[in-house]
Amino acid sequence: MIQITDTEIKQKGLDILVSALGAVDAERFITLLSREPFNYTRWQRTLFIDMSVEAISQRAMKLRGDSLSSSELDIDAH
Repeated sequence: MIQITDTEIKQKGLDILVSALGAVDAERFITLLSREPFNYTRWQRTLFIDMSVEAISQRAMKLRGDSLSSSELDIDAH
C-alpha cells in the first residue's frame, strides 16, 4: 500500500464527506467534531461492538455496492 500525505488524506476525507452528506452537512459534521471533545479511538471501538465480523463485512460490501457498479468492484477478477 502506498502511503499518502496528510494533505491528500484531508482532501479525500473531505471529498467523501461532501459526496455522502452534501457540502452543508459535511461542514456541519466537521464543526461538530471540532466543537465537542471527541475520542475517535473510543468511538471506533464501540461502533460495531454488537456486530460480527461477517455482518460488518456484508454491510460494507452493500454500501460499497450501492455506490459502485459491479465492473468497478472488479468482482470477476478473483
